[in-house]
Amino acid sequence: MATAFLTSSFILGSSSDSGHALPFLCSNKKLRSRHRARYRNPTGFHAFCQSKLEKEILDFSEGLRIVGVQPEEKIALFADNSCRWLVADQGIMATGAINVVRGSRSSVEELLQIYHHSDSVAIAVDSPELFNRISEEFCSKAVMKFVVLLWGEKSSLVSDGKIPIFNYKEILDLGRKSCKSMADSDDGRKYSMYEAINSDDIATVVYTSGTSGNPKGVMLTHRNLLHQIKNLGDIVPAVGGDKFLSMLPPWHCYERASEYFAFTRGIEQFYTTVRKLKADLRQYQPDFVISVPLVYETLYSGIHKQISSSSTVLKLITLAFIRISLAYMEFKRIYEGTYLTRKQKQSSHLVSIADWLWARVVAAVLWPLHVMGQNLIYSKIQSVIGISKAGISGGGNLPSHVDKFFEAIGIKLLNGYGLTETSPVVAARHPSCNVLGSVGHPIRHTEFKVVDSETGEVLQPGLSGIVKVRGPQVMKGYYKNPGATEQVLDEDGWLNTGDIGWIAPHHSIGRSRRCGGVVVLEGRAKDTIVLSTGENVEPVELEEAASRSSLIQQIVVIGQDQRRLGAIIVPNKEEALLAAKNLSLVDIDASDLSKETMKSLLSQDLQKWTSSCSFQIGRILIVDEPFTIDNGLMTLTMKIRRDRVVARYKEQINNLFK
Repeated sequence: MATAFLTSSFILGSSSDSGHALPFLCSNKKLRSRHRARYRNPTGFHAFCQSKLEKEILDFSEGLRIVGVQPEEKIALFADNSCRWLVADQGIMATGAINVVRGSRSSVEELLQIYHHSDSVAIAVDSPELFNRISEEFCSKAVMKFVVLLWGEKSSLVSDGKIPIFNYKEILDLGRKSCKSMADSDDGRKYSMYEAINSDDIATVVYTSGTSGNPKGVMLTHRNLLHQIKNLGDIVPAVGGDKFLSMLPPWHCYERASEYFAFTRGIEQFYTTVRKLKADLRQYQPDFVISVPLVYETLYSGIHKQISSSSTVLKLITLAFIRISLAYMEFKRIYEGTYLTRKQKQSSHLVSIADWLWARVVAAVLWPLHVMGQNLIYSKIQSVIGISKAGISGGGNLPSHVDKFFEAIGIKLLNGYGLTETSPVVAARHPSCNVLGSVGHPIRHTEFKVVDSETGEVLQPGLSGIVKVRGPQVMKGYYKNPGATEQVLDEDGWLNTGDIGWIAPHHSIGRSRRCGGVVVLEGRAKDTIVLSTGENVEPVELEEAASRSSLIQQIVVIGQDQRRLGAIIVPNKEEALLAAKNLSLVDIDASDLSKETMKSLLSQDLQKWTSSCSFQIGRILIVDEPFTIDNGLMTLTMKIRRDRVVARYKEQINNLFK
């Protein structure tokens, strides 16, 4: 079912360091051709073609050089998950050129904007379908030296013949012939002159997908990417032969860093899609799943839906065991010292000992029931989902109820934090110190500080402010946008993440003794809603709480400059209809709900799930169309574009608050 599969037999290697295998990983200085030769070098460096994949990458790279690619030129790579994406990505880098990446699902206008802004000179596309969709605009408005077709036949293309088009095999053949010609040539040495690529040279330009604003081209260097590969092993204890299941677009920084790391560890990489996820989890039983929070939320909802559809007795037993396991894990965190707190003052020794003893005793009482739940129920869930070692979550906020649920049923989730501008990982939870509610400790060589949004003063641990980060993975800057770069990156190398958060205080004793230094995020600074009363509201808390309702499919909290909060809700119509029938609000054979009944149901359920939040939602706007990637209301990493949702329903929102 998976769309592609790469095994450890395809792992690349070099004689100096078999663990650093991809072309730009062979050393801190990659070689690029100044003249004709690429692979023969009389000074001692040569390409070690020890695997099929490495040889294919190097042949592709030489083929690109033959068709005219020059060092530091930008080559647009518009393609989706496949083994050829990796070959093209690494092949472009191996020439000394810079790849500009994006997926095929982006609009023609966006792809053209990226191509122009990045000063790209050529393009590699995923398929004939993508080329035919963009060809009219690109051929009339862009200058292209050539086009490379990664999959499919050139006969399927709609082209006027003015631009040279090469398919994947043709580029490989050109590279192989050139390499063979140089190898057979007696005077090949005189062509073997190389210019070293510095670690601080740009490797790729990644345009942010962002939940608001226009995309900006993030310049990432070879050093940025190498930092991720060298240090991700501290938080992902993967070994050769482990199986990774991924479903994110390969150009996305999170997926890209994961793939690079996987191939240097001899890990088997599987690619899947949302539609095939359930079947692929069952078939391939991955050790690790690399994905965004929405995937774990979907799994959570699917499990609960399955529980709800079972017999009354089985449902009650299952839910009882889950509640017991949730309580057991809560007390376990207390005596293990991983109970998150923002209090700066720690408890006395006497109180800490009493707290530890109480938690230990209660956990001991609950443990047999937790084990019974594991044997009778959780093991069956685990056998379906797989994820034998850990699910890695990044790219968004992981709801606490999802986090705690998977911990209770014995599936470990490791939450991390990063941005495109940081290559991306800057912090992550470690398997041996998995502090729920946080994004973990900073990874190696990475510094954090939290500052006051107005004064810039560094705040004490436990206090909320703007999160700033510094480290070797921080970007070089935004391409052709020094103004935007200066706004987020200061002279000392500190990057303003735009996120609100705090750093846990250090305690030497007590229930939080192992939490010191972990980073906790509360939301985006620009997402903060300011009410007309002057109160600041972080919508994430409310949205996370509301998402626990089975009646709510999607929600966006609104209320900027209003007296009260509101919400735009996409309802789960099937669940709402079932709930209405159970409450006898409609006939048992009803197939739909009236607007009044739907609004009443949603309002009551919303109040139920958000009652413990600091603020409450008043009026709601119900919309039928889900927020999706295709209608532009979600990013390609499945985060809701808050600004676009508000803009689309601007008139209805104004009427809502009248």
